[in-house]
Amino acid sequence: QVQLVESGGGLVQPGGSLRLSCAASGAIFRIPVMGWYRQAPGKQRELVAAITSDGATNYTDSVKGRFTISRDNAKRTVYLQMNSLNSEDTAVYYCNADVTGWTGPRNYWGRGTQVTVSS
Repeated sequence: QVQLVESGGGLVQPGGSLRLSCAASGAIFRIPVMGWYRQAPGKQRELVAAITSDGATNYTDSVKGRFTISRDNAKRTVYLQMNSLNSEDTAVYYCNADVTGWTGPRNYWGRGTQVTVSS
């Protein structure tokens, strides 16, 4: 069984920063892609950023220049450094990973961590 566990969410003032982490555990051979999605109240879940195992990244336009995704392959962990946060970044942030394990390739989700940007 593969699990993704997020941490690092919370309440931050506009203009502030937060760093999210997501650690994968279980019977894993490799993780080709890890990423972060978010879902704000009343909105669809959207991709925020993704990173491949060799470091290629992809960001949604609204976070370019403010957010940075990175990963530590040895620790099976992906990070999201979020700077210059504003109210539109308020959402539940979900970790996502394409994992190749004992049962073959599958996509997994974490349970989510709340990020609230408010003064």
